[in-house]
Amino acid sequence: MGRIIAVANQKGGVGKSTTAINLSACLAEKGKKVLAIDIDPQGNTTSGLGADKNAVENTLYELLLGEAETKDTIIKNVVDNVDLIPSNMNLSGAEIELVDLEDKEFILKKITDKLRRKYDYIIMDCPPSLSMLTINALTAATSVLVPIQCEYYALEGLSQLIHTIELVRDRLNKILKIEGVVFTMYDARTNLSLQVVENVKENLDQNIYKTIIPRNVRLAEAPSYGKPINLYDSRSTGAESYRLLAEEVIGREGE
Repeated sequence: MGRIIAVANQKGGVGKSTTAINLSACLAEKGKKVLAIDIDPQGNTTSGLGADKNAVENTLYELLLGEAETKDTIIKNVVDNVDLIPSNMNLSGAEIELVDLEDKEFILKKITDKLRRKYDYIIMDCPPSLSMLTINALTAATSVLVPIQCEYYALEGLSQLIHTIELVRDRLNKILKIEGVVFTMYDARTNLSLQVVENVKENLDQNIYKTIIPRNVRLAEAPSYGKPINLYDSRSTGAESYRLLAEEVIGREGE
């Protein structure tokens, strides 16, 4: 049974999509079979893995509303060993349409439960909000990976996210755990980045990944070419960092 990891933080611009794209690709590079699910209406993971979000016929939106089958929604091998359930702006309408449905928190779980046997990992890129889409992802997930940007307000909102995760665990998904916190956009030249890391370690009683993702020009460029970093610039520090993160994630398999 595959692990289902939700990449979540209600703050925007913390490197969620970057992490979902590159963790998926680096797990696949290590021989794992991966399904990436884009749960963000902005569709960054979709385009970052090389799919045209405006041209795809079926997306997660149609799948959640029962208007398309899973087999007609999955795009096979967007990158070697990575399949994708794409998303685009249509998904922003799902919030309203899901409200009246019975068991609305479990719709995504019903989909992923059928897919778990086919993949080693299902990586879900959540929207930057604690919305019904995020609740669906947390209900479907086995764990949550939280990217935190190395900046002054890093801890703000984090306690709210952890509270939401605990609520979901109590009421909807008993097995949900926090996979870990990963620091992103780390700038070794500033004292602030270092202070943020120390501050979070002191204040957060959570698993923190040893791997820290640096600020890296190549990492920022890669999505505009529709490629994960390990394919765009295999020798960049960004690629090396995400490979190390993938190794750490794999190392936690038995836990």
